[in-house]
Amino acid sequence: MSDRALGPEAATHQGNAGEVFFAFLKLGLTSFGGPIAHLGYFRDELVVRRRWLDDHAYADLVALCQFLPGPTSSQVGFALGMMRAGWIGALAAFIAFTLPSALILLMFAFTATAIGGSAGDGALHGLKIVAVAIVAQAVWGMAKNLCPDRARAAIAVLAVAVLAFMPGAFGMVGAIAIGAVIGLALGRGTGNPVDRHLTLPVSRGVAVAAIAAFFALLVLMPLVAGQAQGLAVFDSFYRAGSLVFGGGHVVLPLLDAEVVQSGWVTPDTFLAGYGAAQAVPGPLFTFAAYLGAVLGPEPNGVVGSGLALLAIFLPGFLLLVGVLPFWDRFRMKAAARSLMQGTNAAVVGILGAALYSPVFITAIIDPRDLALVLAGFVALVAWRVPSWIVVGLSALAGTALALIG
Repeated sequence: MSDRALGPEAATHQGNAGEVFFAFLKLGLTSFGGPIAHLGYFRDELVVRRRWLDDHAYADLVALCQFLPGPTSSQVGFALGMMRAGWIGALAAFIAFTLPSALILLMFAFTATAIGGSAGDGALHGLKIVAVAIVAQAVWGMAKNLCPDRARAAIAVLAVAVLAFMPGAFGMVGAIAIGAVIGLALGRGTGNPVDRHLTLPVSRGVAVAAIAAFFALLVLMPLVAGQAQGLAVFDSFYRAGSLVFGGGHVVLPLLDAEVVQSGWVTPDTFLAGYGAAQAVPGPLFTFAAYLGAVLGPEPNGVVGSGLALLAIFLPGFLLLVGVLPFWDRFRMKAAARSLMQGTNAAVVGILGAALYSPVFITAIIDPRDLALVLAGFVALVAWRVPSWIVVGLSALAGTALALIG
């Protein structure tokens, strides 16, 4: 077991799998808005309220997961569960955060019930609006802690500029790399030695095995996919999860190529599931639960749903486990702390850019929406109302606005 710290001065105490499960079940039921909003929900619940770790350790995890393929918010949640309660905690975090949306989408696949009408559309719009407030709260809080001087504030602004000219995964990786270089050049990482620790039960042997398994499955599955339909399904969803950075909506064209263009799912069925996925909390990767259930060839139904979920999440978790011990040792060095100060500031800029696009521009249509966002932000920051209450009130407010026209 490793006893090296993942973040400086991380205020945390070892917990248990039950605590982790119920904390992430709450998040899985209330975290609307996509991966960037999820990071805001995580920070509010686990950094601010529960104090499992500090902003520095949290930003380190976010920066790491931004570099890796896979579902960013689910990878962050998996690592947080592991730090809190070991391997069982990691599994508990994944199941609890994923299960609510996966079950809802599985039921939608069986019932084919459309989500519509003025009230339903209004509630969905209200959930999009509250995501703006959640992300704004995260940017506000992280900026105060991670951009305390002019140099790091400038790094955050530069990250926004990079994404303005180069949006997408490459822009995010580029912004983090630029922040790392500037942070290293500033050399300010020697003043805050790590004196509290987060244990990570990942040995080097396990890490190497995880990396080997990732590449072995990526290379070998296409060679055996023709032997059975179940192997073909696993291969398609595993490849989609392996090749997408940032998770969320980025995975949709890959899934379209794998299941629609192959003839397994019709375009209309695919788009219906995508629409339903926008109305549920939790990771958008659970869209795979719906697709696995509605596949034309077997396995489909519950078996296909479970197989698709396992395949799409597995590569991101294998990579995360594979790099955790080495990432931790790397960031313990003084030069690495300087580098991480720069990357942490860049992460703030990335969240700030996401606050505008796609979160703000897709949610705010008129001044009434802006007023609702401001009310949610004040409730979260000034009144410290629990985020799940703000989510519920925003959905109700969106419904009311839609009904009154």
